[in-house]
Amino acid sequence: MRLFGLIGYPLTQSFSKKYFDEKFEKEGLADCRFENFPITSIREFPRLLETNPALKGLAVTIPYKQQVLTYLTKNEIPQGLHACNCIRIQKAELVGYNTDFIGFEKSFTPLLQPHHTSALVLGNGGATAAVVYVLKKLGISYEIVSRKLHDQSTLTYAQLDARSLLTHTIIINTTPLGMYPNTEACPPIPYSFATSKHLFYDLVYNPGETLFLSNARERGATVKNGGDMLVLQAEENWRIWNLG
Repeated sequence: MRLFGLIGYPLTQSFSKKYFDEKFEKEGLADCRFENFPITSIREFPRLLETNPALKGLAVTIPYKQQVLTYLTKNEIPQGLHACNCIRIQKAELVGYNTDFIGFEKSFTPLLQPHHTSALVLGNGGATAAVVYVLKKLGISYEIVSRKLHDQSTLTYAQLDARSLLTHTIIINTTPLGMYPNTEACPPIPYSFATSKHLFYDLVYNPGETLFLSNARERGATVKNGGDMLVLQAEENWRIWNLG
């Protein structure tokens, strides 16, 4: 039996397990199994590996995409992208990858218009790193918004105003705000200044339309959730886990 899984905490709304359970059944992969591993601390990671010797690959989610880096024996993550969401396990070797940026880039790029030249990135977690990497690659300027200023962020939510939205026509939510079951939550930005020129992208996929996206759509903005991104990165994980 080939075992694959997901580490993170909590994992009550895991996309990966449902996706891979259905994939294995549909494709007749009876020798494959996918399990959630909700570890409460990254210090539990070595013990997890010891007790599950059949593991061939792991997906990594909040809050361990950056913390897991120190446990890797080999790193295939692009330079400047300090987050890992995919691990290939081959004997005693843990090879780290980032497939978030692949999923985001493939689902995000087709939506871009010539006036989409500057972005506000809401949040500063592991997924933010993948988004920023893609924005840099595409030559799109950006500012990172968080509740308090720190080494990565350049703006706080309290500083956002009409000018902020007028000069940034891409708004990307990388936070879990609005994710089921907390569907009444959304990032505290001035939605009233959104226009039809704006592109709002939410990495949250459940519900399909978050309050963040609903507020933007009501003002004519183009909106996109993270569903396609997750499918694309999951398939890239699968490809990597099956490398020779």
